[in-house]
Amino acid sequence: MIVTGAVMPGALLAETALAQEFEVSRTPIREALKQLEREGLVEVRARVGTFVRKPTQREIHEMFELKESFEGLAAGLLAKRGPVPELEHLKENVARSQQAVEHGDAQEYSQLVHDFHSTLVAGADNRKLSEHYDLLMNQLAYQRIVSQTLSQPGRLQNSVKEHQAIIDAISSKDPLAAELVMRRHVAASSQLAAIAALKEDEGQSN
Repeated sequence: MIVTGAVMPGALLAETALAQEFEVSRTPIREALKQLEREGLVEVRARVGTFVRKPTQREIHEMFELKESFEGLAAGLLAKRGPVPELEHLKENVARSQQAVEHGDAQEYSQLVHDFHSTLVAGADNRKLSEHYDLLMNQLAYQRIVSQTLSQPGRLQNSVKEHQAIIDAISSKDPLAAELVMRRHVAASSQLAAIAALKEDEGQSN
């Protein structure tokens, strides 16, 4: 719910309400909230309650730096593997993404973006990389950030072009080129995420 933006930063997470929603006792809810606190997704305010935590601008910037490194590494590793099933899945993803862009379907494209990046990392075939990457994506609440960045003018069209360039570099079996193109893509997303976050802050302050 946090990662997808179903509950927004600053929202109160009441144990009783969550227990009723998921039809469980408060004990597993309490344990889940503790785990989310350890992962940096929620904050507990003494005698007040548990709230969805909003990352600071610095934290978002630092996490995107890690994302750039992780995904750049993943692209390079995938390029070394050659024609594996994950690469074919990425090609199908881009074909579907182009259709979504043509129809102006930002919601469908947002889901395809998540699938693209997840498949890329899975294709690296490095379990430790996948473990750390999954944790990072949760802390970023990345799906929500993607939705924000895709609302920027021209981003849908540019994003799908960047994804195609990544596939071309991976297909050429050039690990260094694949890593460089992937890093550039993440850097572009990072800049747009920062702009979107600033606009959101300005909107809340007005």
